Amino acid sequence: MRKNSMKNMRINEEVHRELSNIIRSEIKDPRINPMTSVVAVEVAPDLKSAKAYISVLGDEKSQKDTLAGLTSAEGYIRRELAKSVNLRNTPQIRFIMDQSIEYGVNMSKMIDDVCEQDESKAKSREE
Repeated sequence: MRKNSMKNMRINEEVHRELSNIIRSEIKDPRINPMTSVVAVEVAPDLKSAKAYISVLGDEKSQKDTLAGLTSAEGYIRRELAKSVNLRNTPQIRFIMDQSIEYGVNMSKMIDDVCEQDESKAKSREE
């Protein structure tokens, strides 16, 4: 099975949806930030492993705590995933922190700051 086959893409989406539901509604670990989202999931073609890209809205300590909480709850998450998704093998999940959303927000803020500076310079030249 090719890595980007239709079957693998459907499996990725299904695992992504169920993993999001499990993290949002079933895990009660206080270390896990309530503003945690699953950005993407890549399940290996042999269904033995999966990479779950996680985004956490918060500071670096909150991100580390959330990653530690998810890693410790990996067995529970895997069992719940096995109940809800009918796969031959339930993949071993590896959680990876995804900084792309935070990076995008910071870049947008920098662009806005530069635009504001340009506007203020233009106004001061007009006066």
